[in-house]
Amino acid sequence: MEDAQIWIEKGIDFIIEFGPKIIGAILIYLIGSWIIKKLMGVLRKAMAKGSYDESLQRFLVNLVSWGLKIFLIITVISTLGVETTSLAAVIAAAGLAVGLALQGSLSNFAGGVLIMIFKPYRIGDLVEAQGVLGVVKTIEIFTTKMVSPENKLIIVPNGAMANGNIVNYTAEGKIRVDTVIGVGYDENIKKTKEVLMEVLTANPLVLKDPAPSVNVMELADSSVNFAVRPFCKPEDYWDVYFATYEGCKLALDKAGIEIPYPHEVQINK
Repeated sequence: MEDAQIWIEKGIDFIIEFGPKIIGAILIYLIGSWIIKKLMGVLRKAMAKGSYDESLQRFLVNLVSWGLKIFLIITVISTLGVETTSLAAVIAAAGLAVGLALQGSLSNFAGGVLIMIFKPYRIGDLVEAQGVLGVVKTIEIFTTKMVSPENKLIIVPNGAMANGNIVNYTAEGKIRVDTVIGVGYDENIKKTKEVLMEVLTANPLVLKDPAPSVNVMELADSSVNFAVRPFCKPEDYWDVYFATYEGCKLALDKAGIEIPYPHEVQINK
């Protein structure tokens, strides 16, 4: 009984001494979290009214949000009676150790900052980088997320994106579709060019400026190859690509122009 009485007294003393601090820390955390959420909403609205780039909006909101959350955690810990000066020293030492261990992450963060400053691409752009092709979905603090033509999610570190070659197919607002069509050597070149050009001009997705072109590209072993090159909007690329090949085949067949292909030689015995 005496041991139980001692433990009860210690429990009461602990509650009296630390109870208010614990309650205060919980209240500070809850109120602080609510304030941070509201501040992020205000920041998003302010940036939206200021016509900031969508990529920059998300990046800054994430950055400010993490900074405020770290500040809130330090405040909560100090409320519990932990010395902030010693805590700061511990955080600094831990930060140095983590920084050395996560040099790649720091370079990715720096890469994200460079992407925000120089804007080599934006959300919604079709880009090719680091051996992958996709539409930019989000630009986050450490990574860029893209969606491939096969609808696969691609996550690329910002450090690699900022330091590597980037091909932005959307930046100029138009893209050239390169296709090659071969016809037989006996066919009339002028007529073939007219037939192929009619296919391009009939497609409403093909831009008039720059104008599409049809030119003799190569005198191959068994065919005269034409470079058929329409321009279109980046989002229409694949539709124009497939429609060009299909339309050219149908139009050449209708005009009686032969497309060479291997023939099997039958030997009568």
